[in-house]
Amino acid sequence: MDDITAESGAGAGRRARGEGRGAAARRASRTGGGAGPSMPYIQRKIKVYEVLDEEGLEIIERNADTVLEEIGIEFRDDAEALDMWRKAGADVKGERVHFPKGLCRELLKTAPSEFTWHARNPERSVRIGGNATVFAPVYGSPFVRDLDGNRRYATLEDFRNFVKLAYMAPSVHSSGGTVCEPVDIPVNKRHLDMVYSHIKYSDKPFMGSVTAPERAEDSVALAKIVFGDDFVENNTVMLNLINANSPMVFDETMLGAAKVYARHNQACVLSPFILSGAMSPVTVAGTLTQILAEVLAGASFTQLVRPGAPVLFGTFAASISMQSGAPTFGTPEPALVSYGAAQLARRLGLPFRTGGSLCASKVPDAQAAHESANTLNMTLLAGTNFVLHAAGWLEGGLAACYEKFMIDQDQLGMMQKMAMGVDLTEDGQAMSAIREVGPGAHYLGCAHTQANFQTAFYRSALADNNSFEQWEIEGKKRIEDRANTLCRSWLDNYEAPALDPAIDEALLAYIAQRKDAMPDAFS
Repeated sequence: MDDITAESGAGAGRRARGEGRGAAARRASRTGGGAGPSMPYIQRKIKVYEVLDEEGLEIIERNADTVLEEIGIEFRDDAEALDMWRKAGADVKGERVHFPKGLCRELLKTAPSEFTWHARNPERSVRIGGNATVFAPVYGSPFVRDLDGNRRYATLEDFRNFVKLAYMAPSVHSSGGTVCEPVDIPVNKRHLDMVYSHIKYSDKPFMGSVTAPERAEDSVALAKIVFGDDFVENNTVMLNLINANSPMVFDETMLGAAKVYARHNQACVLSPFILSGAMSPVTVAGTLTQILAEVLAGASFTQLVRPGAPVLFGTFAASISMQSGAPTFGTPEPALVSYGAAQLARRLGLPFRTGGSLCASKVPDAQAAHESANTLNMTLLAGTNFVLHAAGWLEGGLAACYEKFMIDQDQLGMMQKMAMGVDLTEDGQAMSAIREVGPGAHYLGCAHTQANFQTAFYRSALADNNSFEQWEIEGKKRIEDRANTLCRSWLDNYEAPALDPAIDEALLAYIAQRKDAMPDAFS
């Protein structure tokens, strides 16, 4: 579910060795051997798209209240959590918690609507909430599709590579969490290598481990070595993915991690993991009702642990094939769910997480492209604040793909440009150009075009827009081929961000001590 690792920083200023002649060489000179300058997190200047009117929202909210009060949510194998709910006024029957109407909403009044997610490089810190959108890479994949076209289990080297790529990608704002599962490291120890890799090989914000409470504690301890005890206790330096075990269950693992992070003032992303038709009703309204009930219960629990702890309204929603049971992506119904969930989150005053570049395709092909585009466009237009799985997702999340990561991060740059909206400054109005050119001429040589041509339109590092003949001369490369070349170039030109040697030494000492204290476990 959660963990990651990477190697060193970005060589933003280096030049590539060149992809060849013509358009390929121009692309290389534009993008350099490494990545371009890092983009700040998105501050959207476009309106959100909404699918529910007031009556629809009230129906969903009323139904969710009924679920909470009459059906209840199970908090399994956690006596402490059940006792906390009893003291808060809930009706606890066994492990089933029934919530009086309004209890969860009242508790959530202490949760912040916005907060800063601090990076070890303050220039990389981001805002979560409001009109901000933050992109993070794929999360949790046990397999990778590598640059040689092999599908295989992920390793620590892969983890480090993806952290490096996320660090170098201008339009990726966080290095993420468990980008892929490094299965060559024991299960009970890999979280240490993953969190260390985020710290060592990137200076963007990162996520902590949630696969056991003690692993969450280790994540906090490592963060405190970097940021200091007081800073961590009073600021947010990690987001942490807490999944509901849908339908309507929170298990011991997720509750344990949530308690650790909330107590230390670290953000929990409360996310029902929904495959509609299997883990929720087949209808959009029914799925939204269940999602809202689960989020209200889980998010308000963090406020029982520590009032004021940051928490996000999250959802991962996909449909399934009713013929095979396989998850499907880029389809209309999950988009409607995410649009509706975003509206419900805004009414609660909580930051929202959903979406990404999701697809079911096994390779970075046309299916992967259109499914990812359908999901990503919805993600932006919904007004999503934190976007997990924004780059590299393949095969329903089972595989993290190097080539698709490069294609996706290019698309994220387009989303960033789209979110800027329409420039209505004097320069944006371009009246000087219209006057200069007049009827019947062209704008290519006018002063306004000459002053703006380098930044006027988004310029893809991967798309080929040249003639068929030029494409043939340059080797008939598909976008996957160009992504492969660019990925290799980025990794070849990677340079690690600076890290205080004393902090690095302390991190490694802590990791060595923790690893020595427990035998290897592979399950």
